[in-house]
Amino acid sequence: MKIIGGPASQLLASRTARALGTEPVLCEFNRFPDGELYLRIAEEIENEKVTLIQSTPTDSDFVALLQLIDACEGAAEINVVIPYMGYARQDKKFKSGEPVSARAIARCINADRVFTINIHEKSVLEHFPCPAENLDAAALIGSYVAGFGLERPMLVAPDEGARGLVKNVASGHGFDHDHLQKTRLSGDTVVIKTKNLDVTGRHVVLVDDMIATGGTMAESIRMLKSQGAIDVHLACVHPVLTRNAALKLFHAGVKDIIGTDTLEKAESKLSVAPLIAEALSGY
Repeated sequence: MKIIGGPASQLLASRTARALGTEPVLCEFNRFPDGELYLRIAEEIENEKVTLIQSTPTDSDFVALLQLIDACEGAAEINVVIPYMGYARQDKKFKSGEPVSARAIARCINADRVFTINIHEKSVLEHFPCPAENLDAAALIGSYVAGFGLERPMLVAPDEGARGLVKNVASGHGFDHDHLQKTRLSGDTVVIKTKNLDVTGRHVVLVDDMIATGGTMAESIRMLKSQGAIDVHLACVHPVLTRNAALKLFHAGVKDIIGTDTLEKAESKLSVAPLIAEALSGY
């Protein structure tokens, strides 16, 4: 199998290839003077099974993925791994006249099989015109947290929507886990209500699928520390961290931020390459 990484996932593709005992296919990425994207697969992939690995945090990254798929038209089979899928939160019409953007994006992926990782809304998988599977990085995060050596850590979800993820992260390690109660007022404004969490003298790990603006997490950190937590770590699958999110979080008193390499950031300390390699080895 040939592993081809897009411009947004070069490290992850290389790590996945290594996990499968091969080398990543060399590609060229550039732009024309007018700003249009240019890419070229520099190896022969005719009649080969190929796997494209490309996150789509920006519109340009999505265009690059479409170009990669088209460049592989002679391949015997095309698997597409979208570690982080942009627009996945736009999974329904919130106002009249709006598109279902996640559906519009998914319908464009012309492949034999698609894999996502902890996609924000699993219902999006139904819109791909081919079989689509969502991989769960929870066990990887759980093992990483266990390696901290924290005494009696408590895993906390910032809202009910992340309860399932936190439960899966805690599974197999015996970690205590709970969740906060969050009400979102707007894209950047949330109200967090504390539950009867006894975090006094505890190490707390806040866990979510993604951290975007950092507003929710910053408020959660302050609340937990005011209730007596020794320290608060953050762990997420997708470290989106827009604008000044990292500054917000450290200003709020976070001990550390741990993300995976679904997005290749300074905070991407954990690789999902083993997860992808395991899934691909079944095909």
